[in-house]
Amino acid sequence: MNVIQTDLSEVLLVEPDVFEDARGFFFESWQRRKFADIGIDCDFVQDNHSRSIRGTLRGLHYQLRRSQGKLVRATAGEVFDVAVDIRRGSPTFGRWTGRWLSAENKRMLWIPPGFAHGFYVSSDVAEFQYKCTEYYDPEQERCIWWRDPAIGIEWPLVGEPLVSDKDARGVILGEAEIL
Repeated sequence: MNVIQTDLSEVLLVEPDVFEDARGFFFESWQRRKFADIGIDCDFVQDNHSRSIRGTLRGLHYQLRRSQGKLVRATAGEVFDVAVDIRRGSPTFGRWTGRWLSAENKRMLWIPPGFAHGFYVSSDVAEFQYKCTEYYDPEQERCIWWRDPAIGIEWPLVGEPLVSDKDARGVILGEAEIL
């Protein structure tokens, strides 16, 4: 397994060891001991799976209390995945990092608690799976506006993205409820 540190030191890009032959491929998408060795030593309590069409943008989501750490990957198609540091007092507060994740490259991104998360679908369809360290709690869910100019995410948009009403109503980081 190859681990690449992003410009936000706690956010890690993980490239699994993939074994391919004429039949297809095999890789371990999660193995507790190997991930603990790279600093991701946690109990995952929930797995999520979403399917989105081209041009969909989801995020930037976080939970106010019981913040979720997420190990994310695209199992079909391709997405541009983003993490934003929303930990007050952090030297990288308000900074973002983004990486391309696809079924083809099999990369995963570790987004620790204290980061908002979002992604943009660049393929016709994308299936996105993620393991979470905390249970989803709709009362604790919050959303930062994906276009917040203070964060300045360079989304690889083609036209106006498809966003949910909730995501369209996201607040700017300077007004976000953060612990």
